[in-house]
Amino acid sequence: MNKKKQVNKGRNKKNNPAKNKKKQVNKGRNKKNNPFKNGSLDKKNNQEKKDNSDKKDMEIYKEIAIYALIIIVGLLVAQHMNVVVSESMEPVFYRGDIVVVEKTNFIGINEFNPENVNVGDIVVYNAEWFPNPVIHRVIDKTSINGTTYFIIKGDNNELPDPYLVEPSQITERVVTIGEIPFIIPKVGYITLWLKGL
Repeated sequence: MNKKKQVNKGRNKKNNPAKNKKKQVNKGRNKKNNPFKNGSLDKKNNQEKKDNSDKKDMEIYKEIAIYALIIIVGLLVAQHMNVVVSESMEPVFYRGDIVVVEKTNFIGINEFNPENVNVGDIVVYNAEWFPNPVIHRVIDKTSINGTTYFIIKGDNNELPDPYLVEPSQITERVVTIGEIPFIIPKVGYITLWLKGL
């Protein structure tokens, strides 16, 4: 009797066509409707991964653009700053201060015309008597044979600078707010230290 049951069990599992058809139909349905087996879930996951990757790429591009903008703005701002290297303009500003300037020619833009410099303006000019640009105040203006010249002096100096200054020598003018020069105190000491001045 045990043998008969075992044989019947074997027949029921292997040879029952109705059950086998059901299994095949169910297998087919599972393949069609099961998102895990037909790849639709994989496609969805791949699309989500791609979307996340695109978002990360966009964030990286934004970050690079922000850093580039900061660097460009920093370079533009730095071009409009000048470090004071001597005590010749004390007490208006001191060695190591940074003065904010406008330029006669900044990448092709004339921010001011050196011909229009007035008495009392503090200018940066290329001096014949000193190797570096000089930041001093215009104390007078004169004309010789139709050419304008400026007499320039450091506020802390007893005498004016040794030579008359032509407008073409003036490269920058210190920006003022009202009558007060735009100064960033002491920050320039780092530059002086790095340059060994």
